[in-house]
Amino acid sequence: MTLIAALAFSLGCVAKADDRPNVVFVIADDWSYPHAGAYGDKVVKTPNFDRVASEGALFTRSYCVSPSCTPSRGAVLTGQTVHRLENGANLWSDLPAKFLTYPDLLERAGYRVGLTGKGWSPGSQELFGRTRNPAGPNVRSLAAFLDEAKEGPFCYWYGSNDPHRPYDAGTGAQAGMRPEDLVVPPYFPDTPEVRADILDYYFEVNRFDNQVGEILAELDRRGLVENTLVVVTSDNGWPFPRCKANLYDSGTHMPLAIRWPAKIKAGQVVAGFVSHADFAPTFLEAAGLPRPADMTGTSLLPLIDGRRGTPRDHVFTERERHANVREGDLSYPARSIRTAEFSYTRNLRPERWPAGDPVKYVAVGPFGDIDGSPTKDLLLGRRQDPAIKPFFDMACAKRPAEELYDLRNDPHETTNVASRPEYSARLKEFRERLQVWMKATADPRDTLEGGDDRFDKYPYFGDRPQAKKAQAKKPNGR
Repeated sequence: MTLIAALAFSLGCVAKADDRPNVVFVIADDWSYPHAGAYGDKVVKTPNFDRVASEGALFTRSYCVSPSCTPSRGAVLTGQTVHRLENGANLWSDLPAKFLTYPDLLERAGYRVGLTGKGWSPGSQELFGRTRNPAGPNVRSLAAFLDEAKEGPFCYWYGSNDPHRPYDAGTGAQAGMRPEDLVVPPYFPDTPEVRADILDYYFEVNRFDNQVGEILAELDRRGLVENTLVVVTSDNGWPFPRCKANLYDSGTHMPLAIRWPAKIKAGQVVAGFVSHADFAPTFLEAAGLPRPADMTGTSLLPLIDGRRGTPRDHVFTERERHANVREGDLSYPARSIRTAEFSYTRNLRPERWPAGDPVKYVAVGPFGDIDGSPTKDLLLGRRQDPAIKPFFDMACAKRPAEELYDLRNDPHETTNVASRPEYSARLKEFRERLQVWMKATADPRDTLEGGDDRFDKYPYFGDRPQAKKAQAKKPNGR
């Protein structure tokens, strides 16, 4: 190649690099679908999420990979389903450095990377070869990050702590929301305590949306809207019984809006199934980078950039150990497939308590996979009351190995039809599809009988003295 040709090639590459979009990923903590104005909720106020949806694409079937903070965020970052991430499938875990994240890959390609708030968390990021959070280096705010005024595109993660518990009681009502306007889902008892608890959750959803608005305003002020890919979503379901840490829609179905005016036509509604493991491949494709072979997710861009990509007709979700709430550090392993008409879940250790042991083991308290709340207190305190017991059982009682829900008649998944003869063909179909996926993605559980229990043996870095001692023994804090 001649010097002139080489120079022309170099300048062409720089120009191409300059066209790469900025990436802004905004993630709530425990916010569920359909709690946004764009989805028709008449009580909660989310004008900024709604703006992103109206100026880009609104997704109606977006699912986290796992309904638990740490593994859900690990899937977002790595583009992989979580059973491939070793201890990263668990809450309060680690994410070994051998698992590359999209911020790592974008940074290597010349992106500036920054994180404000909750990134990959909770867990230990130092013990297993990482010198910073997998989501990137900490920065004070988007404004401070952009004030550095360095050349090239940027990749920014904003992680809110809202609407994670605890809540200040009464804030929802004080903000003017009325309990009588709520629609209480049928897996909760409709009581004043539950309605007030939901209003307080809505208050924090509103507050998260205000944070989204601040980020959008900063992009507006700096003239960065056109070529910035903005994603707004959540990590897992709302922190109520039978929601967060469960594979029902209340734990896995997420709000999602994506905006990129330079490439995405405004006003789209995407009804195909998408997984949060799809975010990393999406960002890499937008930046002109290849998708690593180990990523199980696929780019969302063909669905929204005019290429008319083929939407999925299903999504897989899974869970391992959430809080450390079973004697012996045990998980509650489960795998699930969701289609438009059915959801099928295989509980791989049905002899265990799905919400944790009835007495406190290490973390949280009785049935500790459920965050403490007025709604939980009501279920546990009145579990023998005939009016409350069915709701307690839905949240806390042991479950059969197989659950099948006919979403056409039961959208809230309250009636398990797995044992009904008329559903036997469907049961067989979903059982086989789940098995194929487990094998194709090298699930250590291996079979629908549960495989080995390696996820129970990984360390838990939460409220556990021996975990803190193990960290102290690591050389140089690693």
